[in-house]
Amino acid sequence: MPAALSPGPRCGDLSRVISLDDARAHVHGRLRTLPTASVPLADALGLVAASDVTSGELVPPFDNTAVDGFAVRSADVAAAGTELVVVGTVAAGSAGALPVGPGPAGGIMTGAPVPPGAGAVVMVEDTEGGDGPGGERVRIGTVPTPGGAVRPAGDDLVPGDVVVAAGTVLTAGHLGLLATVGRTSVDVVRRPRVGVLSTGDELVEPGRPLARGQIRDSNRLALLALCGRSGFDAVDLGLVRDDEAAIEEALRRGVEGCDALLTSGGVSMGDFDYVRSVLARVGDMRWMQVAVKPAKPFAFGLVDGVPVFGLPGNPVSSLVSFELFARPGLLRMAGRQQVERRRVRALADGDLRRRPDGKAHFVRVAVRQDGDLGFHVASAGAQGSHQMSAMAAADGLAVLPDGDGVATGEPVEVILLDD
Repeated sequence: MPAALSPGPRCGDLSRVISLDDARAHVHGRLRTLPTASVPLADALGLVAASDVTSGELVPPFDNTAVDGFAVRSADVAAAGTELVVVGTVAAGSAGALPVGPGPAGGIMTGAPVPPGAGAVVMVEDTEGGDGPGGERVRIGTVPTPGGAVRPAGDDLVPGDVVVAAGTVLTAGHLGLLATVGRTSVDVVRRPRVGVLSTGDELVEPGRPLARGQIRDSNRLALLALCGRSGFDAVDLGLVRDDEAAIEEALRRGVEGCDALLTSGGVSMGDFDYVRSVLARVGDMRWMQVAVKPAKPFAFGLVDGVPVFGLPGNPVSSLVSFELFARPGLLRMAGRQQVERRRVRALADGDLRRRPDGKAHFVRVAVRQDGDLGFHVASAGAQGSHQMSAMAAADGLAVLPDGDGVATGEPVEVILLDD
């Protein structure tokens, strides 16, 4: 894989706590946008357009009708109640070779080409006679305006118009528009392949019985799910035992096939962890203590030019660290300009208390929107970094600056955990 970041300091001063902004600046300053690739439209949803795409044709390509009705000459319908002979019907997809001369009308279906000579279309609801388009005679109940209900050729796009600008995050609407101008593929910033690795003799795969001292490996599954939900190609690198050779082999395998790696655990002060030992030996890592709770310990660097995000091992801390560091960084690699989740001001429906400790706290909260009155939040449950119940129930993170927290009814900033 091509290098995705430039080298940074090999280690950090773990006795010094750094700000969230400084930690994020360290990460973002070393990430680079991934290479571009041409992908089929069906695979491009959520990716970033690498260059401007222009139209090479008129859209629509011909004058067509916006309604079912009758194509007429405006001059032939000077007053409501005029009766005209219907000479035939033009269906959508036909060539529209049904000339409308002085006097007759032509039945026409939505999207069909407007026949030569017709200057307006009267919708069927404004007519009487027969069962609709194709009746022998039709009574026109209104006076049409020239060009009425006609969509001119090039009304949407003309050759040379920019269909999608470089840097656009492609939505379903963009893909439909690209198909409209005949594109089958588009040049985009490549979707990041993100490998997720778990290590530890204490970890057991879900579904297997636990021995004393063991816990189930939940971080890997949750991180894989977050990667997929964020639009990345998630690669499961598996669960590796506490063996330096096995861990190094898994890391090497990961960097060979992925654009970035996520590990969890082994980044706290005083931790004795094989992952940390291996990364310190084979990678260019910086170990940080960030002024946040949860997710204070964090590591970042590269192995063979591939970014490695070292997330904390406690399950809540791991997921919050993903939101604060990994997700924005990976979106930046994917070419996104806007990499942050939406933040809103909300009112606390209950106390969100904390103690001053020099850190910003990210409290797991349930969010509700009260019509036009705005957002309200309440604690999603117990806030321990090991307690996944509240994380599962949360759809937002309330941001509590250093201090005593927020009382009931007071405003609080909330990161919405939606997409």
